[in-house]
Amino acid sequence: MIESGESFGQMLAHVWHILPLAVAFTLPVALVGGLVLYWLRRGSLTTTLTVLVLIPVLATLTGVLAISGFMFTPALMTMLLVCLLVALVTVPAAVLLGRVIARRSVWEREARERERAGEAARRDLVAWISHDLRSPLAGIRAMAEALADGIVSEKDEVADYASRINGETARLSAMVNDLFELSRITAGALRLTMSAVPLQDVVSDALAAQTVVANQKKVRVLADADVWPVVTGSDPELARIVRNLVSNAIRHTPPDGTVAIRVGVEGEEALLSVDDGCGGIPEDELDRVFDVAFRGTQARTPDRSGSAGGGLGLAIAKGLVEAHRGRIHVHNHGDGCRFEVRLPLAAS
Repeated sequence: MIESGESFGQMLAHVWHILPLAVAFTLPVALVGGLVLYWLRRGSLTTTLTVLVLIPVLATLTGVLAISGFMFTPALMTMLLVCLLVALVTVPAAVLLGRVIARRSVWEREARERERAGEAARRDLVAWISHDLRSPLAGIRAMAEALADGIVSEKDEVADYASRINGETARLSAMVNDLFELSRITAGALRLTMSAVPLQDVVSDALAAQTVVANQKKVRVLADADVWPVVTGSDPELARIVRNLVSNAIRHTPPDGTVAIRVGVEGEEALLSVDDGCGGIPEDELDRVFDVAFRGTQARTPDRSGSAGGGLGLAIAKGLVEAHRGRIHVHNHGDGCRFEVRLPLAAS
């Protein structure tokens, strides 16, 4: 028992003897590692975790070498081999873990950004639609009360009021349809019946539907094509895309202006462009053109016709184009802007 006590005491004395030496050599390694981590604080998570794993391994290795007096004994070689094996196991694990955590962090950050963007879009949509619904509802109510109270009794006046009520009701119906279509797109509930669709028929039907509005605004609508391609898509939704783009172009083109539709083929895609005379869009607003309820600022020609929608037409067009695996883009061109839609061609 005494010998054991003496051996234990000798061991404690030896530990206290080598402890300052171990601390003196390992502490600088830890400090340097801390500085490297601070320098890498804005770097990749994988690199940070790798350095974090290497710091204790290198500190341990340095401390062992210092205590041994750099005498390469079998015990020291065994310790070095253990440190090497630890590094070989922990470094790849740190790299894999860093990549997994980084991917998860990026996914969570993107999910939060999408959620914030979606919430902001919903707030904007509610604000815009609430404002736009108020005007036609107030007009309908006022005209209905005038008819009910007998304020308007002449046959021609009654017919005029009835026509106005019908027009305001049509506006409300169109806004509700836009909301329903947009909700289907954003909820992923849109189901397309894909087939080979001649783009010439789609453009012709869309232009026929906008002829009355264009004539009322005295806007010329021209269509031209190098070749009329056949695309893969759903006929009603493709017509909705072209109709929304042409309607938007007519709305923002001043009287005696021109809306030009041009169709062609580029590579494996059909290209449809719609040019208007809106006066151009500020560069800082080009990325927001397809946002829900975005209508632009004073740079675009104001619409006093009372035909403006709820600012959903371009958002719907973008959603429908992407549902067709196509692309839509806008840029300033000439005295207005150009909307370009690219759709996949149908198989021969």
